[in-house]
This record gives sequence, C-alpha cells and structure tokens, in this order.
Amino acid sequence: MSEGTTLSLGAPSMTRSTVLAFGGVVGLSGVLTLPLFGGGTGIDLGTVALQSLPVPAGFPVDQFLAHWWVFPASILFSMVALASGVSGALFFSPFFMLLVGLSPSQAIGAGLLTEVFGMGNGLLNYVRQGVVDYATAKWLLLGAVPAVVVGALAAHVVPTALLTIAFGAGLLLLGAFLVYYDPPEECVPGECEGEFLKKKNTGRGTTTIETSDGETYTYDTCWRPPGVGLATIGGFITGLISAGLPEITTTQLIVRCRLAPRVAIATSVFVLAVAAIAGAAVHALAATPVWYVVAWSIPGVLIGGTIGTRVGKYVPSEIMEPALGVVFAIVGVIVLASELLA
Repeated sequence: MSEGTTLSLGAPSMTRSTVLAFGGVVGLSGVLTLPLFGGGTGIDLGTVALQSLPVPAGFPVDQFLAHWWVFPASILFSMVALASGVSGALFFSPFFMLLVGLSPSQAIGAGLLTEVFGMGNGLLNYVRQGVVDYATAKWLLLGAVPAVVVGALAAHVVPTALLTIAFGAGLLLLGAFLVYYDPPEECVPGECEGEFLKKKNTGRGTTTIETSDGETYTYDTCWRPPGVGLATIGGFITGLISAGLPEITTTQLIVRCRLAPRVAIATSVFVLAVAAIAGAAVHALAATPVWYVVAWSIPGVLIGGTIGTRVGKYVPSEIMEPALGVVFAIVGVIVLASELLA
C-alpha cells in the first residue's frame, strides 16, 4: 500500500488517492443521470434574472436555462480530465452527442471549443515552468494544424451516419489505447525503438530544456519526419472527432524521441492548444456554435480545471486511465450500436 492518509471503511483500508480515483469515475457516471431529473424543466427564478440582463438578440434563453446541468457536468469532466491527464474532448463530444442531443458535427465543434478554454490553465502552468520543447513543437505543428483544419472541414461534409460511425470507432480505439498503454508518467523514454529508429534518432545533436524550478533535461534531438507524420494523423482525427492528437503525440515523444514524460506531456499540450484553436475556429465558421450549451460548458471547465490541477497528484493514473479507457470503449460501442442498429 502506498504511503498517505488512509480511510477506515469497515473493510480493507483504502488510500485517499484510490478513493478519489474511484469517486471520480463514479461521479462521472452519476452526472450522466442529471438530465433525467429535471434537466429539461428550466428554472423559473433563473429565467426572471436572465431576462433582466442584456442578452444578445436571438439568443435562445429558454434552451440555455434548460441545459443548466451541463455546467456541473463540465466541472466534473474537466476535473477528471486534468487530474488523469486524458484529453477533455474525450468526455465532452460523446456527452454533447448522446445526452445533450447535438448532431455529431455540432458535438465535435462544441467539444473542441470547450477544450480550448479548458486547457488554458494547464498550458499556462507548463509555459511558466519552462518545460515545453518549442523546437520539437513547431515541427509537430507543421503536420497537426493543417490536418486538424482538414478534419474539421470533413466533419461538416461527411454524412452524419458515417461521421457517427467514425466517432464511435475512434472512441473505441482511444479507449483501447488508454487500457493497453502505460500512463505517460510511467513510460520509459526510448523504449521499443527498434534498431532502425534507434539509429535514426541518434547523432542529430542534442536538445536541452532548463525549467524554472532548476531541472535540466538533455536528450538526443529526435528524427522529425515520423513525428510530423504522426502529428498529421492525430490532427486529422482530432479535427474529425475532437480527440486523438495528445494521446498519439505524448506517447511517440516518450517512446520514440526519448523525451522525459514531463517535457513530452507539456509539449503535447502546447501542440494540442494551438491545433485545437484552429479546429474550433473552422467548426465555428462552418456552422453556428451551439452557444446555449458552450455558455455553460466553458465556465464549467475553467472551474473544473483549477480543481483538477490541484487534485491530480492524489489520483493514481495507473488506476484512472484504464478505468476511463473502459468507459470510453463502452461509450464507443453504444455510439456504434445506436447508428448501426437504428
């Protein structure tokens, strides 16, 4: 048992981190029932208060108030996402599609727009800590940004049925990815390179990252073309279904490029932030954003993100990530079944 405060529950004692992890997953499941208990009834006092404020012409006040439950759900999703290191869009897009009732393209656009605001706090912390490898990030962005734009445009062109199938399959694959691969913090830099990649990744100079807290990371500069290619694939998937880029980028930076997990995660978040802004902009231009939903989700992720960065150190990623992977895989199966069996 790991060291830390224990809680007596009348059974074998559990560490606080295990309780937090279990509570996060249970809470994540429980919040999905909110719409069944008055989510669509509206709030009379809220209606009176909102009508006394200046509201943009055409804003659907009744729809906005009827979706109040998106706010607490967004707090929880953002908190769990940042605490576990999983992309927030993995939560929001299926949530918007299955429970809020948005179309796949609307759900993906709203998920990306929400994620742009949700990752701001974490990105700012990484930049302040000085752990972003900007030299590597700029190469990854060469592939990720154009690809996420193409994927976002495709999301508005691909027939709804095909997009739903792609979305479900993507969730299933990403869920399997979370279950199969070790958490980034536990990956061994350079593991499973193979002789070919080992040779290609050697002799290209070194990169040194000096952080604001005095840490220094020095490693061989990575062979760029495979990273650009993987970022291109991840960017397209992210533009199409709003998730995939950070999972692909973080893993390849650690396993193939030998970056320390701390640097790899920070660099991946930076790449995702820039790419997500491009993708969200395309979705916003291609269709009218669902403001009555994101007006609740954006403040929710700002609050949840602040909490998540503080409780993250108590959450065992070796428990949380596989558990969330199973949840996402199940949601992917539900999405596929809803379309294929309809």
